This record gives sequence, structure tokens and C-alpha cells, in this order.
Amino acid sequence: MSSSTSARSEGRQPILSLRKVSKNFGAVAALTDIDLDVYPGEVVALVGDNGAGKSTLIKTLAGAHSPTSGSILFEGKEVVMEGPSAALELGIATVFQDLALCENLDVVANIFLGQEKSPWHMNETEMEVTSWTLLNELAARIPSVRDVVASLSGGQRQTVAIARSLLSNPKIIMLDEPTAALGVAQTAEVLNLVERVKAKGLGVIMISHNMQDVRAIADRVVVLRLGKNNGVFPADASNEVLIGAITGATDNAVSRRAKRLAEADNKVEELQ
Repeated sequence: MSSSTSARSEGRQPILSLRKVSKNFGAVAALTDIDLDVYPGEVVALVGDNGAGKSTLIKTLAGAHSPTSGSILFEGKEVVMEGPSAALELGIATVFQDLALCENLDVVANIFLGQEKSPWHMNETEMEVTSWTLLNELAARIPSVRDVVASLSGGQRQTVAIARSLLSNPKIIMLDEPTAALGVAQTAEVLNLVERVKAKGLGVIMISHNMQDVRAIADRVVVLRLGKNNGVFPADASNEVLIGAITGATDNAVSRRAKRLAEADNKVEELQ
């Protein structure tokens, strides 16, 4: 049983719920009537082809875009996020694909960038201790928090970005292509980090094009196609099913005819 199924059976409340969320840019509908639930301690993989609306959805949840219509509920209460800072205060942290790290600064400075303790007289010791604490919680393999980010590997940089997102004690972390352009060992390291974040009871939304990563880490797979929901699947769904939902290969004249015939057969059986 997936964690989402057990969450529903236990009657737990989702941390985040979207109901009929749409986003238009002028005459272009980027998102249309999106529904989504994220529960504590659950990884939801958000997949779809280019232009499916994944990035627009993440930016809407991060407070960068305001939805045109629909409602966003956080812990059961409808919320309006007027900007990224409002999303952070609410408990939604985002790690974008470019990571937004300063390569010339060390790990401590990057983790606390914009969130420095006592900015007029920075408490370097406290910041260093907090950085080590966050990294140890993630079992990170970083030699020193005083190493500059430019000297770190891709997996280690992703670790720093995730640790920075944990600094504000969020309840949901959104990861945009966290394993893109990483080698096999670094990918495994990042997926282990996601598992540890999940184990802390946080909800995780992960955008990925890599079906192997999705299968390895996700509890549910939410497919977007052309800005609309196109199915929610367990992580062990077949490649054929997932790719069919992503590309729309299962939505054609032949499949629709087969569906109509099956429905007609069912009606005949019911009448008998």
C-alpha cells in the first residue's frame, strides 16, 4: 500500500491541497483545473512532457505566480500567497533546478544567504553549528562547511540547497529536477537525501523526467498534460502506462472506440 493510500485510510489531513487551480497568461491557459493533494511524509512525483505546466505549477505554489482561479488549501485552510516570502512563511520551500547558489561563498554563507543571524553583526559560530546540524540530519558528505561551493560536486551542491530549504522549518519541499545532469553516484546521493527529508515527516513534490528516479523515490506519480491533470498513478505503474499518460499516446481514436465498446458491453451485461 502506498503512503498516500494509508494516509487516506487513517483519515489524515493533507498538508497541501489544490482545487481547480488555473493559471492564464493572457489568452494562454498554462494550467487548467489542477487538483493535487500532498500528505506528510509523502513524495509526490510531478511528471509531464515539456510545456505540460510543471514549472508553472511549482512557481504558483512558490508564490511567484498568483493563480487565476481555484483555491489552495494549506493544512485545511484556504490561503493566498502574495509572493515567495509568503510561501516560505507558510511552510513551502522550493529548490529550483539552478539551485541559486553563490559559488564564491562557502557552505555556511550559502545556507544562510538572505537569512543571516544578526545581519549587522553575524554570529558566525552559531551559523556554522546550525549548518553542521542541518547537514548531519541529511547525512551529507561534505568535508567542511567552510569549503566554497565551487569546489563541491553536483550532488553536494544539491545537498547544500536542500539544507538551506530546511532552515525555515518548512512542511513541504518542492524539488525541480534535483537529479538533472548528475552522475549515477551523485543521483543516488540526492535520492537518499529525499528519503531522509520524507522520513522527517515533510511532504515532498519532485519534478523529474527520469522514470527510474521516480520509481525509486515516489509514493505517487501525478501526470500533467497540456496544463491539465492526466492521471495519478502508483510508483510501480508500468512504463507503458506512465509514458502513455505523459504523451497522450493512450488518448486516440482507437482507444476511445475501445472504451466506448467496453462501456456498451458493460451496459448489456447489466441489463442481463
